Amino acid sequence: MMKIYRIGELTRRIKSLLEEGFPSIWVEGEISEYTRHRSGHHYFTLKDADSVLPCVMWRGQANSLAFTPQPGMQVQVHGRVTVYEKGGRYQFEAWEIRLSGEGELMAAFERLKAKLAAEGLFDSERKKPIPKFPWRIGLVTSGTGAAIRDLVSVSHRRNPAVELILAPVRVQGEGAAEEIAQAIEMFNRYSDVDLLIVGRGGGSMEDLWSFNEEAVARAIYQSDLPVISAVGHEVDYSIADMAADLRAPTPSAAAEIAVPDAGELLRGLENARSRAKTSLTNLLLNYKERLQWAQRSRAFHRPQELFRENSQRLDEYRRRMETASAGSVERLRNRIVSLNSSLRALDPMGVLKRGYSVCRKLPEEVVISDSSSLHRGDNLSITFAKGSAISRVVKVEEGRLLF
Repeated sequence: MMKIYRIGELTRRIKSLLEEGFPSIWVEGEISEYTRHRSGHHYFTLKDADSVLPCVMWRGQANSLAFTPQPGMQVQVHGRVTVYEKGGRYQFEAWEIRLSGEGELMAAFERLKAKLAAEGLFDSERKKPIPKFPWRIGLVTSGTGAAIRDLVSVSHRRNPAVELILAPVRVQGEGAAEEIAQAIEMFNRYSDVDLLIVGRGGGSMEDLWSFNEEAVARAIYQSDLPVISAVGHEVDYSIADMAADLRAPTPSAAAEIAVPDAGELLRGLENARSRAKTSLTNLLLNYKERLQWAQRSRAFHRPQELFRENSQRLDEYRRRMETASAGSVERLRNRIVSLNSSLRALDPMGVLKRGYSVCRKLPEEVVISDSSSLHRGDNLSITFAKGSAISRVVKVEEGRLLF
């Protein structure tokens, strides 16, 4: 008898066959679409030159991702083939996603590096100086990894007085980059710290990928607080290293840079105290020598004799000054008399008093010095030593001298 399947029964049968036939496989392709649902589940599509494969990654597995998948990435996906019964379509249930070799990772790294460099995120001109004597340092790293242990150990060894404030974050996996960026922003907004150390311990390129994410680079760039990056890879630079104000190869090295050595500070203070003591001793010796010189001088032992000599010298200077002043005054007096005589000789009133007069033609009041400028009937003003008169020309005679 022919078997007749109900739709649900057939779908379940197909699902069972697919899941049993492909229980755990790897699939390689290019991500063409990628959506992160608010539930935490991830939905994406893999494609190659011939086909497409719808995929789903449940929240539990998605939280373990070492990087954020993006459209265009060539990836390898581990999982199984299953059937979405309500939709009646098959899909790939992803458990793990990895980039297809480090070549793809480096390509993504170089693309982001070029983009951020063009925007000026790595420019040396914008990098802030690291404070020499910080008292509070913010740490953005995992609360349980080797990085925090190294940071605390080195910091306490160098200077127990420096306070460390931890913002614990995930340093790899899904959402790690966002947590790191949010912690940097939180420190800038609310916390009174002098600088930040952002980093983690070593690992593979995929493990360190959160520090190659754009969100972390932009948070570091926008930070008002100086940032030291401490991504535990001594050879290669991460995007975070390039955006930071200073790069340390490891968390331990970051603590060595950021935390001032209390022993060195004390030695510096002791050296300063020693230099001050030496300077003060030299100053006192100098004053002592000057005092000893003064004690040996005649002024110290015979001050009255020195006073008399200086008093006599002062009297001699006074006499010389008085003599010089008297001679100068006499010379000035004679000069004034001579100038006064010259002024009197040039005084027009003196000439008028000797019988001369000044004749002016009216109405212009032009002084007349030549009779040729006069005509019969012209009115004249004649000024004498005392008084003046108005006259009229009756006759003009030229060339005749009266004396």
